[in-house]
Amino acid sequence: MPQALPNPLLPSAPASPPTPAPSPTPLQRSPTWQEGDDDAEDPILRNARFIFGSLDMASKEAWLTSLVDMCDNQTLGFLHRLVGPRLKKDPFKILPDELCLRVLEYVDDPKTFVRASSVSKRWRELVSDDQAWKTLCEKHEYRRMSTESIGSSFTNNTPTSTTHPQWGTFPRSVSPSRVMDSMTSIDENSDNIGHLSGALPPRKAKRPRPKSTHRSHFKHRYMVESAWRKGGRMKAKHITPDQGVVTSLHLTKKYIIVALDNAKIHVFDTQGEHLRTLQGHMMGVWATVPWEDTLVSGGCDRDVRVWNMATGASVHTLRGHTSTVRCLKMANSRTAISGSRDTTLRVWDLVSGTCANVLIGHQASVRCLAIHDDMVVSGSYDTTAKIWSITSGQCLRTLQGHFSQIYAIAFDGLKVATGSLDTSVRIWNPYDGNCLAILQGHTSLVGQLQMRNSTLVTGGSDGSVRVWSLNTYAPIHRLAAHDNSVTSLQFDDLRIVSGGSDGRVKIWDLETGTLTRELSQPAEAVWRVAFESERCVVMASRATRTIMEVWDFTPPADEDERSGRRASAATTGRIIPPNEVLTGATTVAADQTVLGFDDDNMDDIAPKESEDMMDTKIEYVDGDMTQDEQVT
Repeated sequence: MPQALPNPLLPSAPASPPTPAPSPTPLQRSPTWQEGDDDAEDPILRNARFIFGSLDMASKEAWLTSLVDMCDNQTLGFLHRLVGPRLKKDPFKILPDELCLRVLEYVDDPKTFVRASSVSKRWRELVSDDQAWKTLCEKHEYRRMSTESIGSSFTNNTPTSTTHPQWGTFPRSVSPSRVMDSMTSIDENSDNIGHLSGALPPRKAKRPRPKSTHRSHFKHRYMVESAWRKGGRMKAKHITPDQGVVTSLHLTKKYIIVALDNAKIHVFDTQGEHLRTLQGHMMGVWATVPWEDTLVSGGCDRDVRVWNMATGASVHTLRGHTSTVRCLKMANSRTAISGSRDTTLRVWDLVSGTCANVLIGHQASVRCLAIHDDMVVSGSYDTTAKIWSITSGQCLRTLQGHFSQIYAIAFDGLKVATGSLDTSVRIWNPYDGNCLAILQGHTSLVGQLQMRNSTLVTGGSDGSVRVWSLNTYAPIHRLAAHDNSVTSLQFDDLRIVSGGSDGRVKIWDLETGTLTRELSQPAEAVWRVAFESERCVVMASRATRTIMEVWDFTPPADEDERSGRRASAATTGRIIPPNEVLTGATTVAADQTVLGFDDDNMDDIAPKESEDMMDTKIEYVDGDMTQDEQVT
């Protein structure tokens, strides 16, 4: 039996590796696994895609329509997510600048403008172009500024100036993106509007802006209008130790002039800081009219006095009236006209201090005056209005038709409006004396009138304010403004501000007739209200004392100025809640809180009392913009 060969390997030894397969030759193809893949494209779909690509447009649309009709909601959602982004195109990347700016002309909302700047660099450059902001300024009617000098008194119901200065031509932005970097997002609910831009002492003059653009102008005006709606800074002063009736109030570019029935005239700067008290009248002052640094006043002592408000000196004392001087107007810097209870008007030369003419014709007290060019119109308790030539002193027309005393008058050179105790308002042609219209609707005395362009606004003792069109002589708005008599009324191109015996000051939108806001807290009575584009002054009676409130609607200071004041105030300040009434110097931090001084040091910084300036207090009301809505 043959012998078995011994196994040289142990049972646990691994078997030898297999011989590797030879490398493929260049003529051989590498193996593919596509045919064995479960997700491989079906030949039918591949052929369908080929066929679809060879079809014309109509056939493609028909095919796609049939496919979409077969899809469920989930598939349609997928199709929308797939197709939507591929259809989005940025037109501003394709269109030339001229067409892009033309498109932007249809954007009315400034907040949309600001948000568009964050879309892309291209959008930022286009939105920052000054031409786009010029168009936006024109749409918002920011071409005209408000009246520079506004006056109001019991004897003066129309602004002393009705000019509309135009802001100048702005250069085209050289570097639009640089301008956009410094702009704060504009929002009508803006907390920035309520920021305090200075401490209690008079603020320093603002640094002049090197170059003003339409964009910076729009931003300024927009923030001012937003502050009128929500915001503003208010400073309140008690100006008399006892109750005093405010008979006249004027707000000019330099002064706030307040006349009272205690024979005193107080002059303040536009920030509400007391400058001087004009004393010389022996009895109550019932009429004042300013012209730059000159002030003309008259009252129960029958004298007309001319003052220099810069120095407080009495320049002339003009005598001639035999009864109370009830109304005053100035035709120019050297001519004033006064109306008195002695039934006469007097024309005064303020340079020589003499009476140039005595206008005789009324049979009762002269209650109100209005001037345009060389003509003055007077309203009297004898139920008539007369048109006079200032130069010759002749009576040109007598306007007859009212059945009771005339208390208010307005004259724009084209039409005369008179308000009477007979509850009616009459519109007259000053050149032929004909009555053009009788406006009826008030149920009591019409004591407030103002005419501006083709709009007339009237206020009555019935508490209502009415807006009339002088083109159609029809009422535009009927406003149930106050619970008692309307004591003060003024309007501009945007708003109506009314004050009433019910102690309330209300701001109305001129275009819509809706209530914008109620200014300040209710008082016992509101004597007078005067405003200009960025400031409003309210004279009221509160806690049996006469108080003056100065509202400032200017935009907040630049961020670098605010941070500087914040650093200086934070060293000695304490954080107190907003809207708290303070006494002393205050400032506002960027976090919307007010920084005041410690109570222990309050006596050192409190304003000193004087005979006329009893005390001072500050109240600040902020707007509604939050910090995260600001972009720089």
